[in-house]
Amino acid sequence: MAVEVCVKAAVGAPDTLGDCPFSQRVLLTLEEKKVTYEMKLVDLSNKPEWFLKISPEGKVPVFNSGDGKWIADSDVITQVIEEKFPTPSLVTPPEYASVGSKVFPSFVKFLKSKDASDGSEKALLDELQALDEHLKAHGPYINGENVSAADLSLGPKLFHLQVALEHFKGWKIPENLTSVHAYTKALFSRESFVKTKPAKEHLIAGWAPKVNA
Repeated sequence: MAVEVCVKAAVGAPDTLGDCPFSQRVLLTLEEKKVTYEMKLVDLSNKPEWFLKISPEGKVPVFNSGDGKWIADSDVITQVIEEKFPTPSLVTPPEYASVGSKVFPSFVKFLKSKDASDGSEKALLDELQALDEHLKAHGPYINGENVSAADLSLGPKLFHLQVALEHFKGWKIPENLTSVHAYTKALFSRESFVKTKPAKEHLIAGWAPKVNA
């Protein structure tokens, strides 16, 4: 049986890859390991019966490594891919595994914030500053010269941050965070990333209801 992965389809375009950073993380892991896989797009606004059978909670991504067993949660899925397809290794050393892990929740809070004095912008800047300092000392990637699992988790989230904050708030990552800028440029230009990223308009459409709530 083939390796299969169910991912989010674009909002309003069910035949196009959507804007789920957790789905992209799994696709990036498969691409970086050169694993042949079959991608199934799921319209989350109209979940098909076959999908709810394999993902009763209706969540993406779900993954089947070829044995017919479907598993959920991008943390678990990427671990299974690493064990089943160990080459090239994408293991991030434990001491670096959580680098940048608070960037995404800080971004979401700032994106949804309607109050300029609530501290959400500063909280995000602090996280980006910490990431910049780590990359300055250990870069170009989180674990040095080679891409690893932590980058494939953080990269899609930084893409969301960059596109959504510029669109909804006219906000950009400060120029003085040069290592973060070099990092996003390197990650976003990788062949695996170009192939698996959502179109900007679909990413914006995905966030619009949450921002305007």
